Amino acid sequence: MPLNENEPVPGLCLDKLSLGYGNRMIVESLDLTLPTSAFTVLLGRNGSGKSTVLRACAGLLKPKAGTVLLDGKPLAGFTARESARRIAILPQGPAAPEGLTVSDLVRQGRYPHRGLFSRWSGADEEAVREALELTGMADLREQPLENLSGGQRQRAWIAMSLAQQTEILLLDEPTTFLDLAHQAEVMSLITMLVKSRHKTVVAVLHDINQAARHADHIVMFKAGRLVEQGPPGRIMTREHIRRVFDIDPEIVHDVKTNARFILS
Repeated sequence: MPLNENEPVPGLCLDKLSLGYGNRMIVESLDLTLPTSAFTVLLGRNGSGKSTVLRACAGLLKPKAGTVLLDGKPLAGFTARESARRIAILPQGPAAPEGLTVSDLVRQGRYPHRGLFSRWSGADEEAVREALELTGMADLREQPLENLSGGQRQRAWIAMSLAQQTEILLLDEPTTFLDLAHQAEVMSLITMLVKSRHKTVVAVLHDINQAARHADHIVMFKAGRLVEQGPPGRIMTREHIRRVFDIDPEIVHDVKTNARFILS
């Protein structure tokens, strides 16, 4: 929180947020400030509310109560185009029409910056070029998505999100269904975006050890409530993991990376 109470909190802030679908409540009275220019991972068991919170942060789910704030202003007050210029979201398992090339997909990321009848501009082309370069997809730009490996497809989708040129990137299970090599590719890309490009990245992950190794900040949920949050070194304890996941893990300390990992 800022030292001056009248100063708006930069980035995303959730104030007494309650979320649900129909009459079913998923998240209740959540207060959470997401660090800017950092990689935050949302952890918890299935059904704990992680993806629901992510959707609300993108403005895709209207709160039952409370507010999502962006730089101190209610996100509900932004138009869809205004929001998409500030926040990009990549849902789990996105799908594209058959035959769509990498370049076609990435160009779609420019929609928030273009008017209904505006022509494709040099700025649009540069944004697409940079997104392809950052994700290592430039040499594959003319390839149909269905010809790519799982890791390459995921990087293409991330490139589309980067073409939006937002400062905030929300990722829902970006490594699910990828093999270990492709998981490592995606996590390395996320780390680079945060460290070199100062992006604010918030991701839902199922792999606790991935979070321990790569995240700057971890938020743990259980049954729709925030249990604990903080840097991985403080969060990765037997007590916290037992409380959230109902398991009794063995924790090891990697002296090389100074990270803690679960063995069992």
